[in-house]
Amino acid sequence: MAQVTVKINGFTYTVGCEDGQEAHLQAMAAQVDSRIDSIKALGGNSGEIRLLLLAGLLLADEIHDIRIEMDTLRTAAGQPPRPAGKPEADAEMGKRLGKLAVRAEQIAATLERP
Repeated sequence: MAQVTVKINGFTYTVGCEDGQEAHLQAMAAQVDSRIDSIKALGGNSGEIRLLLLAGLLLADEIHDIRIEMDTLRTAAGQPPRPAGKPEADAEMGKRLGKLAVRAEQIAATLERP
């Protein structure tokens, strides 16, 4: 397992990833950092954990919008929309979200100040 140091909102974090995924992880960190910069530009600078939460919600909203757009394109092309509640896709997404949640909690724990 590779270790990558990413910088988000001026803080550095060491994160593990699969070998060969280092550049992808850096790109994802850059996306999160970009969302945090957007939030701060709107005057939303109210703590590191809150900024990370809001950035995560913005990214989740973008994924939601993309899925709706993809379903619209599929329908326009005469293909059925993505099945809602497809068990294997939901299970895989659940596993990935669970791993992300655990990692977010680990990062948040390192940020908490006594």
